[in-house]
Amino acid sequence: MTRTNYSLQRRKLEKEIEKLQKQAAALEQKQRAPVINDIVRKMREFDITLEELETALSRRKRPAAKRATKAASSGTTRAPVAPKYRDPDTGATWTGRGRAPRWVVEAEAQGKSRDEFLIEK
Repeated sequence: MTRTNYSLQRRKLEKEIEKLQKQAAALEQKQRAPVINDIVRKMREFDITLEELETALSRRKRPAAKRATKAASSGTTRAPVAPKYRDPDTGATWTGRGRAPRWVVEAEAQGKSRDEFLIEK
């Protein structure tokens, strides 16, 4: 393929891409227009103001933060879990939850049992 041929094909493809992007934008606008008109009609029908919409939209963004403060104020925060295993060499501890620490994995690879590291209560 010659360089001129490549350049012509590339320009042709770029024009086609641009044409398709314009068609996609026109289709999106065509689909959105009736929805927007319906929203405006409903706002007028129920006397809904833009301020009310802004308030409603801002309320929808807050639930995660509200839940966090509500959990903190209602006393439902979780207490730390007490360690269940201890490495006798280093004193490192592990609760037994989540991924096992390296010292447990290495000990098990050497044939030791997890029960050997249990902290007695």
